[in-house]
Amino acid sequence: MRPPSAVNGRRPRGLNARLVMVGVALILAWGGVGYRLVVVQGTRAEEYAARGREQRLHREILAAARGTIFDGEGRELALTVDSVTVYANPREVTDPQVEARYLASLTGQEPARIEELLTSEGTFVYVARQMDPADGARVRAAALPGIYTLDEPRRVYPAGWLTGQVVGFVQPDSNAGLEGLELYYDAALAGTPGRLEVERDPWGRTIPQGEFSVIPAEPGSDLVLTLRTSIQFAAVGALRSGLERTGARAGSVVVLDPRTGAVLAMANLPGFDPADRSSLLPEQVRNRAVTDLFEPGSTQKLITVAAALEAGLVTPGTVLEIPQRLQILDTVFEDFTEHTDRLTVTEIVAQSSNLGTILLGEMLGAQRLHEYMVAFGQGRQTRIDFPGEAPGVLRPPEDWCVTTCVAGTSIGYHVSVTALQMAVAYSVIANDGVWVRPHLVAEVVDGMGGRAPTAPPQKRVVSAETARQIRLMLAAVVDEGTGARAAVEGYRVGGKTGTTRKYLSESGEYSEEDVVASFIGMAPIDDPRVVVAVVLDSPREDASGGKGAAPVFAAVALAALHQLGVPPDAP
Repeated sequence: MRPPSAVNGRRPRGLNARLVMVGVALILAWGGVGYRLVVVQGTRAEEYAARGREQRLHREILAAARGTIFDGEGRELALTVDSVTVYANPREVTDPQVEARYLASLTGQEPARIEELLTSEGTFVYVARQMDPADGARVRAAALPGIYTLDEPRRVYPAGWLTGQVVGFVQPDSNAGLEGLELYYDAALAGTPGRLEVERDPWGRTIPQGEFSVIPAEPGSDLVLTLRTSIQFAAVGALRSGLERTGARAGSVVVLDPRTGAVLAMANLPGFDPADRSSLLPEQVRNRAVTDLFEPGSTQKLITVAAALEAGLVTPGTVLEIPQRLQILDTVFEDFTEHTDRLTVTEIVAQSSNLGTILLGEMLGAQRLHEYMVAFGQGRQTRIDFPGEAPGVLRPPEDWCVTTCVAGTSIGYHVSVTALQMAVAYSVIANDGVWVRPHLVAEVVDGMGGRAPTAPPQKRVVSAETARQIRLMLAAVVDEGTGARAAVEGYRVGGKTGTTRKYLSESGEYSEEDVVASFIGMAPIDDPRVVVAVVLDSPREDASGGKGAAPVFAAVALAALHQLGVPPDAP
């Protein structure tokens, strides 16, 4: 009998183990695929959709156009133009020597220097930055292997050295402000970058019907300055002549409109051209009128006398007995001009009497003198719209010595100021006793044309009558006193000379050779339209305020009055 499992004499086959394994594998694979589909299209669908979108979506930053800086007469002082930058991939350069010679003819560099760049390691090296577009076009047309170009904005300064220390400059590769107004107003000038978003395929082609959005860049704001280039040109020229005549190491000139606080000119020498900074020295960059400190000397007497008048201690005609000399401990105070033993307050100013001014300072006392010095703006920043302003040095009265400090401070020692601070102090007198904050920017014009004019704060320091009396005293300084060389043909002017030994901060002593010579004045004296401060550092000839600085004042004041259209005084 056959076994029950046999059919037609054949045994039934068993299950094929390989098929079973394949089947199980397929089931697991399809299960895994199903699971992934559930995850990808179900539980984590949004996450993976976002990843895909990010792979397709390309974003580009759209640079904002940097604002232009104009002077008060509409001339461009800083603007952005197109330029071309040349770079290379040294690995793609086939003939470095030939290509270097050609590029040198367009960039003005030495062929050896360019050849060194073209044979350097790496895949990227700058050959020339911010070239003229015409020269850049020639580079493109040459189609040199491994040489490429890109468009790049470039900041240019048409006024050059004339306004370099005021306008400042930017970082070449980023156009970010580094110095001067370019730094102080960087956020406003820079604008807001825009953004482009577009979907592209793996080959960089735009996907039809894909996402596309543009957020336009907001151009930077323009600045309209208070500076008048015509007056700035006259100030720089007069200052240069003054330095050549006196052999001074450096100098500054500040011209203010006392009514508004507008800075009409701010000149410093030595200077620099923002377009050529290859061999720039730190002393060329700084705006000395705002950063450099000096002891004001006799120009300080304006504040001492104004305080005595305002306090009601004296009148312009009050007569004081003037000693021949005044010795306090080891310090001897003297006058350097001959005069009688009795002087009116007006004569004290006209003859620049140290001893007479010291008597007025002693009447005031340390506390009251200090209060008026602070009111005139000493010992603190003017808060002009410019970076790096020095506050000066003015110690509180409780720290003053009980011997020589009141005497020395009354005539301009023991206090340090900037040329700008002194110009502002004299503007108080020119503006009928009202202090106005100085400023360099008249208005900011945004990219949409909106205008934001500057509105500087004001405060009264002395009465209009005190200011008028001081102006007449300053006129006497020029008419019959130490400031005769400050006279301006056709106009009656007033001002004060100052000559102080230069304080050497390194040694804490006064120089035996170097002085700071200054003259600060206003014109026309009856209705001042300009205040001009001149400071000369270490003159060798005509080393005094009356001889060295006063002629510079006269030249600048005359040019400023003419440029402003101020008619001459009636004969």
